[in-house]
Parts: sequence; C-alpha cells; structure tokens
Amino acid sequence: MEKREVFKGLAGRNAPDCFASLRTPCYIVDEKRLEENGKILAAVAEHTGCRILLAQKAFSNYNFYPLLAPYLAGTEASGLYEARLGAEEMPGKEVHVFCAAYREDEFEELLRYADHIVFNSVNQLRQFGKAAKEAGKSIGLRINPECSTQEGHAIYDPCAPGSRLGVTREVWNREMTPDLLDLLDGLHFHTLCEQDADALETTLAAAEIRFGDVLPRMKWLNMGGGHHITREDYDVFRLENLLRRTREKWNLQVYLEPGEAVALNAGYLVTTVLDVTENSGIRTAVLDASAACHMPDVIEMPYTPPLLNGEAEGPETGQFRLAGPTCLAGDVIGDYSLDAEPRPGDRLVFGDMAIYTTCKNNTFNGMPLPDIYAMNRDGEFTKLTGFGYEDFKGRLGSGKRE
Repeated sequence: MEKREVFKGLAGRNAPDCFASLRTPCYIVDEKRLEENGKILAAVAEHTGCRILLAQKAFSNYNFYPLLAPYLAGTEASGLYEARLGAEEMPGKEVHVFCAAYREDEFEELLRYADHIVFNSVNQLRQFGKAAKEAGKSIGLRINPECSTQEGHAIYDPCAPGSRLGVTREVWNREMTPDLLDLLDGLHFHTLCEQDADALETTLAAAEIRFGDVLPRMKWLNMGGGHHITREDYDVFRLENLLRRTREKWNLQVYLEPGEAVALNAGYLVTTVLDVTENSGIRTAVLDASAACHMPDVIEMPYTPPLLNGEAEGPETGQFRLAGPTCLAGDVIGDYSLDAEPRPGDRLVFGDMAIYTTCKNNTFNGMPLPDIYAMNRDGEFTKLTGFGYEDFKGRLGSGKRE
C-alpha cells in the first residue's frame, strides 16, 4: 500500500505539529476518510445489489456508527457483545453473527440482538438451529472451500489443513441430514485477508465446485471479509462483475462483511519519543506507545506499520529501531529510516491505526490505554474517551474480599 494513500487524510496539514495539543499516546479517527470509505462501499452495493456489513472485530468505535450507517446494511458480530453493540448503536440495521462455537448460557440473549446467525459446525447447527429458527432468525452455516489464496502464516489461514473454521464437503457429506439442511437459509465463507477481487474469484469458484448443488436451495451467500475494497488499487470493476454474476447465477442475496475496508487508512496513532538508546550499533527510540499493548497486530501478524516522515526498513538499513516502553524485549514496532533524527519529546505518527487497535489493545505492564479522538473534516478534535488507573485496576478485580 502506497504511503501517500495511508496519510492522505493529513494532506495539507502540518503533521505531526497539528497533534501537539493532544496527550500521547492517542488514537485519532479521521471522519473524512471513514466517510470516503463508506461511499465506495455504498456504490458497490448500489451497482450490484449486494449488502455490505461492518465486521466489528476490526473496527467497533461506535461513536462513528451514525456516520457509517447510511452506507452499510448493518453489522457483523463475532459473539454476544458485538451483536448487542451493533443492535444498539446501528439500530434498524441487520445484525449478523458468526462464532466458532456458541455458549448455551448466552444463546437466548443472543437471539434478542441478531437476525442472522451463522454456525461453524453441523453439530452446533443441530444443537441451536431449531431454537434460532423458531425465534424467526435467518440461519446459515460456514463452509470451508478448502482453497488457500494466501501464503505463509498458516495458523491464520481459515483454509489451512486442520483449520477449525467452516465445514468441509467431506464433513458435510458425513454429518448433514435432510432435517438440518431444511433449517438453512444461507452459506457463509471467509478465507481472505487484505486481498483483491481475484482472490475472491478463485475462492468462489472453489466454493461452487464443492457446494454448487446446495446453493440453489439457499436464500443468501455471505462471502465474508478480507476484501480491501477501499484501497486505491483494488479492482472494484472485477468485484462488481463477480457479485452480479453470482446473484444472477444462483438467484440469491449476496453479503460482504469487510472490517478493514470500512476504516482503512482512517486512523492514526500519535506517540512521543521518550528516550534514545544504543546497543551494538542499533539506535532505538523508545516511545510512549507500545506494539504489544497499543498495536498488537504488529507482533501477532506480524507487520511493520507505516510512519509519517519515515520509511520502514530492514534491520540492516534502518537508521533507528522504534520500540515500546514495556519490559517485553520483543516490544518492537520496527526498523525505520527517518527524515530527521528522533529526539526525546518528538512526536511520531503511525498510519492505518483505526483497525485492530482500539478493539484489541491491552494494559500489559500497567500500560495506560491511549485516549481516542475524532478528527472532523475541518481538522478539529473531539475527545471520545480517556482511560486511567481505574480502567487498568477494574479489569483485574473488584477490590472486595469475602
């Protein structure tokens, strides 16, 4: 992804000086970029008749749901709390939920919020499907097309051998019964990660080969997320043709549930340099933002986030290593070449920080969670929430002893 695209929302602004009044570390969510993404997604829906949902696992900052609601059909949830959030904060819209396994003690409450419920196994369909159907819900089953379109990190690939996600055709043939099939309104697959329309085309072909005999019985097909639709070089024309062909061929409603595409390049993490150290020729700028706590995907995926006024480099060519303040030796954001040598007190700005950050961060080492701000079209900031000691302490106990 080109850097100019990542920081497009800051064009014409004197960044990072424009963030000088904000206490760091802090997240900034760019309302203008969110709206631009929403318009792209709405155009795809209008041109194809598909319905697009916000996958809240990637972006669940509900203050922005009213801004996004006009462009989306609703929300997708991964469990009870996200389902409730979508129902409460994007009222009147669809609420779809998929979970690898539902809890019996939560399922009745879940039925109050979700209108589409997708099961991950035939066994779960058998256990909960009838109750969901009697409650008037639209029922789906996640299938595994057994078609990998990504390389490396097999543990994150839903189609890797041994994946727990989705029903393969072999398992379908062994476990599906006519009564259970009658419960189904739709099929769901999710196999992509930050990919283009060609990968979806390949995956759909595999799904049609394995489950083409089932599709005529369905009312809808959910193609999951991982579609980078709002990236500048994404092949939207190819996607729209694929969606129209699918609707016409199988006579069903098509759903997409992107998370990243909704908030892609719509957020920043602003941090301050606390110190600069040197060891074995490696100079490290220690920041008040932590990879482990504030941008955990940097370590989990892993990846090196884009930096304003700097370029990500390998350890051989990078001038400086940027790292967090925790005791974790691996709390390293990455190696960068910077336009200017970092000094204590300097502000740095990481890009594409609206996704998988505020919904995944943590307080390891007692690290404070960053404040969250909205930035409107005029570049003005509104503080949405702040965090302190009680937020850290409250996660770990009640303070009461029996």
